[in-house]
Amino acid sequence: MAELLASWAAEERWMYPAFLAMYAVIYCIGQLGLFRRWEWRHRLDGASCLISLAHGSAAALAAVAAIAAQPPERRGFAAPNSRLQDHVLDYSVAYFTMDLLHYLAFLPGDTLFIAHHIATLFVFLTCRYLAHHGAYALLILLFLAEVTSLLQNVWTLAGIWRAEVPAAARVYNALSVPFYVLYTIVRGVAGPIFFIKMSMFYLSGQAVDVIPWWVRISWIIVVGPAITVSNLWIWNLWKELLRERKQTMKKKDT
Repeated sequence: MAELLASWAAEERWMYPAFLAMYAVIYCIGQLGLFRRWEWRHRLDGASCLISLAHGSAAALAAVAAIAAQPPERRGFAAPNSRLQDHVLDYSVAYFTMDLLHYLAFLPGDTLFIAHHIATLFVFLTCRYLAHHGAYALLILLFLAEVTSLLQNVWTLAGIWRAEVPAAARVYNALSVPFYVLYTIVRGVAGPIFFIKMSMFYLSGQAVDVIPWWVRISWIIVVGPAITVSNLWIWNLWKELLRERKQTMKKKDT
């Protein structure tokens, strides 16, 4: 991983096309190969999870490495983007582009996911290609968003088959609580704290000379609701889990 990131840091070419091609290949492997025997909706979900697996943990590690590679004085909300940080942003932009195309082509009714991907792409693209500053903040948000990715995708894939495959049900049940706890800590505690800190900085006007005001405000407008929706989602999962546990206990008592 360290050697790969070092090569990215030295790479002067635009890497987005290569990243997008990589995700397209992985997606096709899932759709046409690994999951071709699955029923159609399961096949779609499986292919989406596969590219998410390719993106999530790698993006989280790369985000941390890209921030750590900068000297302390260049780790700030208004700091200019480094070349490595730009490549990490492109890596994520390529993933969200591929997954957005997946939803537009096959699941156009999933408006929440489509809106989320469009909003995320807007934030990343304005940072990468317009402001050329602010990657520090967005890469920390990327880390917080993707550090749960591996657990979430395995949990999701197990959930697809839990009604039909006993082993999948066991995996799903075993992962539910650890995944919910980690997600709650990251999205319910760390995410809001960092978002408040980021918002206070950008609203103070300290980045006025390097990041246009409308870009800063739009980032706040996009990220805030995204964190809120994530917390509502995990809250509903906790409620469902507790309801299932109560029902199981009642059955045992009878």
